[in-house]
Amino acid sequence: MTTGDPRGLAETRRRVVLVTGLSGAGKSSILRTLEDLGYQAMDNLPLSLLPRLAASESCALAMGIDARARDFSSAALIARLDALRADPALDAQLIFATARRDVLLRRYTETRRRHPLAPETCITDGIDAEIALLGPLKREADWLVDTSELPAPALRALIEARYRLGDVASTLTVSLVSFAYPAGLPAEADLVFDARFLRNPHYQPTLRKLTGLDPEIGAFIAEDPDFGAFLAQLTAMLRLLLPRFVQEGKRYVTIAIGCTGGRHRSVHVVERLAPPLMQAGWRVTRTHREISAVHAVNPDATPASPENPATGRMAATLPEV
Repeated sequence: MTTGDPRGLAETRRRVVLVTGLSGAGKSSILRTLEDLGYQAMDNLPLSLLPRLAASESCALAMGIDARARDFSSAALIARLDALRADPALDAQLIFATARRDVLLRRYTETRRRHPLAPETCITDGIDAEIALLGPLKREADWLVDTSELPAPALRALIEARYRLGDVASTLTVSLVSFAYPAGLPAEADLVFDARFLRNPHYQPTLRKLTGLDPEIGAFIAEDPDFGAFLAQLTAMLRLLLPRFVQEGKRYVTIAIGCTGGRHRSVHVVERLAPPLMQAGWRVTRTHREISAVHAVNPDATPASPENPATGRMAATLPEV
């Protein structure tokens, strides 16, 4: 990278992360990960205490705030968040955890817990009430994380990539995400690219059950006459854009690559896109949403290659799909 010092003003500001969202969507997991990263973490914080704690503490803060709080209201939380964002000494951000309604219902059914907004009625009433109550916060969030199809290790890796403290945070983290268009765009995506024009291994019976992590799929896609030009031009575009994100003070950017099933073409493009970005010095994570695989790559490690895609990759378990 030739952008000079990428730290910028944000590195001199103390980070305050507010964690909110739908019950059952993973707020507690996010808060625990932030605590493990070195944040002073507090959960179910009364809104009235928020300004005082943010001003009095000297370390990075992570505070869980949701509808359980006695004085909770979306408007009040947004007003306090705006005040924190206006403080030049603070880097205040809001994480909003969400999940599909059917996923939240399944999670509550499996754990046999009552919903905090419907302790005496059915769970769906509580879910619907909370979705309506927290709607304004969802629109205000700096990061909207949908955990519907996100395994716990993948969620933790994303939090660590975006919110780690210290010198590591001064380097832009590039999160590459493969996904299936029918399942919806990743909510956290900053840039989205479509790989559906490439030849599709799904229609080859011997390849259908494989994924873009398998060399046979890579070889098949590489035979597409437009694949090489697409990858080269996409890489060149990102080499142009990423330094500008650093200049804007961003610490992370999410690049989503989509195809029809999210298992073949988009996965392979992500795997091929990571090595040149690593070689350019960027910190890269790879998440394959539809096959529940997350890979974190250290820029100091040996970049992966099509011949040896496991090099430099953190191991992940792929469940049967």
